[in-house]
Formats: sequence, C-alpha cells, structure tokens
Amino acid sequence: MEIVVTGRNTEVKGSFRSHVEDKLQKIEQYAPYTQRVEVEITHEANPSQVDTSERIEITVRDRGPVVRAEASASDRYGALDLAAQKLFERLRRKQEKRKNRRKGDRREHQVEDLPIDELLAKPSTETEEEERRIPREPGEEVETQLGDSPAIVRQKLYEAKPMSVEQAIDEMELVGHPFYLFIDEETKQPCAAYRRRGWTYGVIRLDATTGDYGPGEDS
Repeated sequence: MEIVVTGRNTEVKGSFRSHVEDKLQKIEQYAPYTQRVEVEITHEANPSQVDTSERIEITVRDRGPVVRAEASASDRYGALDLAAQKLFERLRRKQEKRKNRRKGDRREHQVEDLPIDELLAKPSTETEEEERRIPREPGEEVETQLGDSPAIVRQKLYEAKPMSVEQAIDEMELVGHPFYLFIDEETKQPCAAYRRRGWTYGVIRLDATTGDYGPGEDS
C-alpha cells in the first residue's frame, strides 16, 4: 500500500509524514487490496479561520470505488485524527456492504466522486480556443482563468459506469458529499442523487435527448 502525502500552501515535514503512515496502516484491515492512499494537507492563512486552518483530505484507491474523507482543525494532527476516524468508518461500512452483496447477484462499479467545486466549474468565457481548454483524457486536470476575473476554474474528467440509484446513494455516502453524479444503468440517463433531511434522498434526472433548435424555436 503506497501512501502519498502532499502539501498545498504548506510544507510537510518528515516527522509528520511518518505519523501519517503509522496512522493509516489500519486501512489495510478494512481494504486489504488498497493500492494507493493520497493525503493532501492544506493550510489556510486567513487569521479569521484559525480554528480550521489545517485541512486534511484522505483518498483511498483500491479495486472498487474510491473512498474519501476530510476534516479541518486548528492543527494538522487533530485534523488527521478526525479525517482518519471518518475514513475508517466509511471503509468499515463499505466492507459490510460488500459482504452483504456477496449473498446475491451483484456487479461492482468504479466511479470516482465528483467534488462539489469541480462539479460547479463552468467553462471559461474567453473566446480564444487556448483559453477554453477542457480535459480530454480520464484523470486529466485543467485549470483556467475565468475571463478577466481572478477566479481559477479547475476541471477534471472522470470515467463513469452505469449504476443503480441504490448504488449511487451508497457511493455518495462513502465519499461524504451531499450529492453524486451517475448514469442510471436502466434508463441510461445522467442523474444526480442528493441528500435531503434525515434519511431521505432525492434524484434529479436529465433528459439526454438531443435536438437542434434554431432561433425562435421552442425547446
């Protein structure tokens, strides 16, 4: 199991890297086929956010869908403890679901999560083609400036395999996001599952029927 630790706007010392590796060895108990664990540490320099200035995001990649957890605290050791606790609980739930599904006919799908900031990213409004670059290969990331504003848009292309609504909700819970994009395996429609109040969920479906509409025509 490879553990990769990176820092964003911060330096990661060797002593903390060793602490991360020791802390995350427990992952193999829940996911013995894990190939790679990515740990990203981000430091927020804003004084008003001192209580959450250290954010840690952990991503586990094995033979199934990725599992991710993140947490923030005033120091990175505390943030790591919180993120690891969330991660272990999600891995445990994933392990239990796998055991239950082995009792019947099932198919496993590998669909990476779509973080909210990437899902809401919009193409650049620049007219020149080189300023409107979009990712072409799965896993490729592209960052572009949003017009003349200082905003930076980060886009990433993901592979998606059809799945059921139940599976999509399971994956959404595993990665800890409030909504999840997927392709419905029965209707082939692009869908978004989202969390409502309590233990209720919603699904938004898109009509992917294509058509040409000229000026003045009803759509």
